[in-house]
Amino acid sequence: LQPRITGLEEMAIHSINKVRVVKKRTHKFTRHQSDRYKKLKSNWRKPKGIDNRVRRRFKGQVIMPSIGFGTNRKTRHRSTADGFYRFLIHNVKELEVLMMVNRTYAAEIAHNVSSLKRKAIVERAQQLNIKLTNGTAKLRSDETSGAAAAAGGGNTSSS
Repeated sequence: LQPRITGLEEMAIHSINKVRVVKKRTHKFTRHQSDRYKKLKSNWRKPKGIDNRVRRRFKGQVIMPSIGFGTNRKTRHRSTADGFYRFLIHNVKELEVLMMVNRTYAAEIAHNVSSLKRKAIVERAQQLNIKLTNGTAKLRSDETSGAAAAAGGGNTSSS
């Protein structure tokens, strides 16, 4: 057994990556005339028409994506705020994978994980010093859940 370091929970986990994440464009590229027709979704599609003014890059038209809008390779796929890569987990066992790379990857609990298993994942992540992006989601303290049951949240019927 290793000696337990006191105050480990209070230490913030920082990314090894020191390069600042800069986005060249934050707006999505929208499909030409998708605002006009309901049948056209806004997902980008390259215009192919011979007379199309967007394809011909006329001034004042919707701009087309090009390689110049690409992200810096060092910061690509990193979450903007903290500089970690995201890793989706569903249980405690998948959390163990991030033990050695906890300065590069942050765990994100999947949306369909129950609150009971979430508590176990959050506790284990604190022990392993792994950053959780959504560690507080779907977690309630015992006082609030007890107060809801006392206020009539229970399923009791009196007749």
